[in-house]
Amino acid sequence: MNLAMVTLFGLIMLIGGVAALHMKDTVSAILAAGSVSLVASLIYLLLGAPDVAMTEAAIGSALTTVVFLFSWTRIQRHPESTNDRKSEYREDDQP
Repeated sequence: MNLAMVTLFGLIMLIGGVAALHMKDTVSAILAAGSVSLVASLIYLLLGAPDVAMTEAAIGSALTTVVFLFSWTRIQRHPESTNDRKSEYREDDQP
């Protein structure tokens, strides 16, 4: 039973990882990657490592997802393109 559940959760992780790679929406990809980490913490719990499971859930799933989402919102709020940076230079400064 334990091996079957670990195998099932492993397949769910694989599907979640592939889904995160192929998603067009960045926020959905971040959430899918976070869910892969959450399923990994369940596998650690099934294998008898509750300390590793708690660490993976707290750091791998929660904190990393929050940091990625925070960074994504900051990027969306302050969009800069390379063309805008080039316009800051005077014509005399460019080689």
